[in-house]
Amino acid sequence: MKTAYAFLGVIFVLIVAGAFLLGQVEESTEDTPRYSNNQITMALTLTSPVFSSNEEIPSKYTCDGENTSIPLYIGNVPNDAKSLVLIMDDPDIPQEVKMSMGIDTFDHWILYNIPPQTTVVDEGVIVGTLGLNTSGEARYTGPCPPPQYKPKEHRYIFKLYALSDTINFTDVPTKEDILKAISNIIITETELIGRYVRQ
Repeated sequence: MKTAYAFLGVIFVLIVAGAFLLGQVEESTEDTPRYSNNQITMALTLTSPVFSSNEEIPSKYTCDGENTSIPLYIGNVPNDAKSLVLIMDDPDIPQEVKMSMGIDTFDHWILYNIPPQTTVVDEGVIVGTLGLNTSGEARYTGPCPPPQYKPKEHRYIFKLYALSDTINFTDVPTKEDILKAISNIIITETELIGRYVRQ
């Protein structure tokens, strides 16, 4: 009888231990990279050395400073990407401006055909090819929220797209031209948000 109880005790311990280990494995897999065709796939990343996500953009990179383009770091570009697109826009422009100009966002910076091996976009440096901003210029225009309107603090959204091909245009493209051209060749995308309010 004692042998039978001991055997049942061992079985019980094994069942509990197995359930615990199974739970640990399931929990750990939530934070681990996914595997595809025996290769680890990581999410595309976009960060900046001068501000953290949802934090204030330094005035150096705005109309209150040197108005030089913001440095960025790019990571985990898919191996099959042929080019990258970077778009910086402001969705918080005043309603009056939206109505008078017929726009929803103010486009500050557009770069396309960025080489997929790019990991650093240095400040003031052009990588790839420039598209037209809302001012109709092929250049970077820094944050400059008009202080007489609310909200005084604006969000500046940097969107990065990894593409399965390059894109070409006869004329210098707008953001709308680029988004239309890449709609069927986007592999993955990510974004970084900065904020700025004029003092």
